[in-house]
Amino acid sequence: MKSLRRRSKFALGAAAFTLAGAAAFATLTPSASASDGDRHPRPPKPTVVLVHGGFADASNWNGVMARLQKDGYPVMAPANPLRGIPNDAAYIASVLRSIQGPIVLVGHSYGGAVITNAAAGNPNVKALVYVAAFVPDTGEKLGDIINKYPGSEIQAALNPVPFPNPDGSTGTDLYIRSDRFRDVFAADVSKNEAALMAAGQRPFSASSFEDVTTAAAWRTIPSYGVVATADKAIPAAVERWEYQRADARRVVEVRGASHVVMISHPDVVERLIEQAAADTR
Repeated sequence: MKSLRRRSKFALGAAAFTLAGAAAFATLTPSASASDGDRHPRPPKPTVVLVHGGFADASNWNGVMARLQKDGYPVMAPANPLRGIPNDAAYIASVLRSIQGPIVLVGHSYGGAVITNAAAGNPNVKALVYVAAFVPDTGEKLGDIINKYPGSEIQAALNPVPFPNPDGSTGTDLYIRSDRFRDVFAADVSKNEAALMAAGQRPFSASSFEDVTTAAAWRTIPSYGVVATADKAIPAAVERWEYQRADARRVVEVRGASHVVMISHPDVVERLIEQAAADTR
C-alpha cells in the first residue's frame, strides 16, 4: 500500500510538472493558431453614408442598408433636405463632420451633386460612390449636364408646384406626375411599389437645376460609379461620361436597370460600396 501511495504521489507530481511546463511553454511561444490578422488587426470598417436624391427619401436605400449592416458596416442614411445644392450640401457636410473615422459617401441621382459639394475638404471621406448620379464639376449646373446627351424624359413628366419661401418670395417644388412616375423613374420595380413611391415622393426645389457647383470632391477623393443602362431620368450616356471624367476606379453597368437601380438591384450597389470600402482599408 505504501508503495502504491508513493507511485500515486509521483504520478500526480509528474502531471503537475507537465501542466506547469506546458503553461510556461504556451506563455513563451506564440500560439500556432494566431494569425497575422490577430497580431495586426485591420482598421475598423468605414461608416457608409447614403444620400438620396429628389422625389425620394432615405427608405430608397433599405435594401442596400440591410446588406451592409449584415456585413458589419456602420450605416447612416440622412434625410437630404432637397432645398437646393447650397443648402443641402451644407447640411450633409454637417452630418459628415459628426462622424468619427473613415467614411464612404454614396449619392444617388441629385444626391451625387450634393456629395460632390459636401465632401470637399473633409479628410475623413475616403471614397465617393455615385449611383445613377450627377457628378458635376466646379461651375457647372445640373440643368446643363442632364441635357448633354439625349434620353432624359423626366423633365417632360414634372409637375411644378409653387411654394412660399420664408422671406416672402416664391419657390417652385418639382414632383413627377403619378401617371409617369413608374415609366420615367422606377420602371423595373413592381407597379404596387412604384405607386407607393409616387404617392410618398419628396419634391425638390427647381433651383437645384440652376445652382452652381462650388466644389468637386471627386478631384481629390477616389470615386466609383453605377450606370443604370435603361435610366430615363439621367441618361446612361451622361453617367458614363461623368464617371470617365472623374477617373472612377471602377464602374459597374446594370443592364436594363431604371433610375432607382439601388432598389431593383441592391446587391450590385452594395457590392460596389463594399469594394470602395475595402480599397480604403
